[in-house]
Amino acid sequence: MARYSDEIIDDVRQSNDIVDVISQYVRLKRSGRNYFGLCPFHNEKSPSFSVSPEKQIFHCFGCGVGGNVFTFLTKIEGINFVEAVQLLAERANIQLPTLENNADSAKELLKAKVYKVNEFTAKYYHENLYKPESKMAQEYIKKRKLSNETLKSFQIGFSGKFDELYRELKKQGFEDREILESGLVNKNEKGQYIDRYRNRLMFPICDVRGRVIAFGGRVLDDSKPKYINSPENVVYSKGRHLYGLNVAKKYDIKKKLLIVEGYMDVISLHQREIHNVVASLGTALTQQQGYLLRNHTEQIILSYDSDEAGQTAKVRAMEILQNMGCDIRVLQMDGAKDPDEYVIKYGNARFQNLVDKAISVIEFKVKILRQSLDLESTNDKIKFLNEIAKLISKIDNNMEREVYIEKIAKEYDVSKEAIYAEVNKLTYKEVKDEKLLNKPKVVVRHIEKKEIDNVSEATKRRENTILAILLSGDNNIYQIIKQNITIEDFKYEIDKKIAKKLYEEFENGNSNINSIMNDLSEEEQNHITMIMAEDYGIEDVEKAIDDIIQSYEKDKLNERKFEILELLENPTEENEKKELEKELSDIIIRLAKIR
Repeated sequence: MARYSDEIIDDVRQSNDIVDVISQYVRLKRSGRNYFGLCPFHNEKSPSFSVSPEKQIFHCFGCGVGGNVFTFLTKIEGINFVEAVQLLAERANIQLPTLENNADSAKELLKAKVYKVNEFTAKYYHENLYKPESKMAQEYIKKRKLSNETLKSFQIGFSGKFDELYRELKKQGFEDREILESGLVNKNEKGQYIDRYRNRLMFPICDVRGRVIAFGGRVLDDSKPKYINSPENVVYSKGRHLYGLNVAKKYDIKKKLLIVEGYMDVISLHQREIHNVVASLGTALTQQQGYLLRNHTEQIILSYDSDEAGQTAKVRAMEILQNMGCDIRVLQMDGAKDPDEYVIKYGNARFQNLVDKAISVIEFKVKILRQSLDLESTNDKIKFLNEIAKLISKIDNNMEREVYIEKIAKEYDVSKEAIYAEVNKLTYKEVKDEKLLNKPKVVVRHIEKKEIDNVSEATKRRENTILAILLSGDNNIYQIIKQNITIEDFKYEIDKKIAKKLYEEFENGNSNINSIMNDLSEEEQNHITMIMAEDYGIEDVEKAIDDIIQSYEKDKLNERKFEILELLENPTEENEKKELEKELSDIIIRLAKIR
C-alpha cells in the first residue's frame, strides 16, 4: 500500500508528542520517567498503561498492546495508518503532499466528493423547507416552536419525493458512485436510483469540524420507521461522532456537557439558551464518543430518556465513562419523558435547576437500588446495606467515601457504623485476594525440566537485551553485535524477525530506529514496545554486550560438547576418536576460561 515518505512520516511523528496526544484520550500521571494510566484497550482497575516521553512509545503491561503515536491513533480512532498521519499532520499544522496514483489517494478523492455531496444536500434540503410544497414540514416546525435562527444553526431541512435529490445531484455533476457512497440514494433491482429520504424532516449530522458527514430523517406522519439514519460509509462512522458538538463547541462547554438521546432534545435545548448539550447517534454510547466528551469538558451529565431503552443506555454510558475516569452526573427528571418535552413544558430555568442538582453515579445507583427494595423488611435492609457497601468500597478516595457514607446513612436511615464495617470488610477481602492472586506459584518440576525452562527464559531475556541495546540506535554498538551475533543465533521467531529488520535498517544507514515501528506487524509492535518499556539495568553497554557474546559462545561450545559426547558413545575409528577427544578437551578448557 502506498504511503507518505519516511521523512514526512518522521516529521509528523516528531511534531506530535505522544504524551500530549494520548492525554486527550487517557488520564495520565507521571511516575518516575514515564506516565501511567488506565489502558483504553481493556478494562482494568490499576494503571498498567505506560507512556514513555523519552522513547515516544506506549505499552500496556496488562494486555500487551504497544506502539508509537500512529499505532495509538489507529487503534483508538479505528482508522488506517494514512488517516492517522493526516490527522496528526493537521494537529501539527503540517501540509502534506497529495498522494497520487494509489489506492489511498483514490479513497481520499472519494471522501472529498462525498463531503461535497453531503454539503450540497444539506443546503438543498434546507432550502426545500421554505418552499410552498413543504407545508407539512412547516406546520411541524411551527408546532415545535423552532425559530428561524435554530433552523439555520442546525441546517434543518425537508426531503422531497422519489428521486428529486438524485436528479439535483446529477445536475451538479456528481457521479453515481459518489452519490451511492454517500448513502443518500439507493439503486433498486430495476436499476432505478431512488432517494433514501422522502418526505422527511432532515437533520444533517456534522463532525466536530463542522463537515456534513451524514443525515437523520424523521417522518411527519404515523408511518414507520420514525427515523432513518445514514448508513456508515467512507466519511461516517456513527460511533465516532456526537450530534450537535460542532454547534455546542462555539459556546463555553469546558465545565459541563449534557449528553441526551435525540436530535430534537439537542435542538430544543439550544433554542432555549442551553448550549452545552450533544446527543449520541443511537442509544448506546461508544468509547470513541466517550473520548470526545472527555476531551471537551470536565463534567458529563447523562440525560437519557426515562423509558427502558434510555435507562439501559444510561447504565452502559456510566460503565464506559467511569472506566475512562470521567466525572459523571445523572440528571433526575420527572414529569416528562425526555429533555425536549421537559424544557417545552417547564421552561429553561427549571431545566437548568435540574442540571445544577444532577446527582453522582453512586447516588443514582443507591436510588435505583432503594426503589427495588422494602427497607421495612429486615432481609431487604440487609441486602441494601451489603449492596451500598459494595458500591462505596470501589471508591478510592477516603474523603469521598466518608461523604457518601454520611449522606446515605442520613437519607436512608441506615447506621453509618454498619456501612463502615461492611466497607472495611470488603476492602480487606479485596486486598487479601489481590495478594493471593499475585503470590508466586510454587511449581514442582523434575530437575531436568526446570533447567530447560530456566535456559529458555535466560535465552529470551538475552535476546530482548540485545534488541533493547540495538534500539538505542548506536551504529558502533551494532557493528560489534553484527560481527559476533548472526540473525540465525536468535532462537525465538519474533526476536529473529525484529532483529532482521533492525540489522537491515543499520545496513541502510538508518540509526533512527523509531521509523521501523510503522513497518512492524501488530504482534511485533507489541513485543518491541514491551522490550523498550522494560528496564534491563544496563549501566555499561560494552560490558553487557561482551557478556552476551560470551554467553552465545558458551552455548555453542556446550552444544558441540554434547554432540561429541554422543559421537564418542558410538563405535568410531581410533583416529577419529582421538580428534574428537582433543576437540572435547579444547572445548572444556575454553568453557573453563569463559566461566
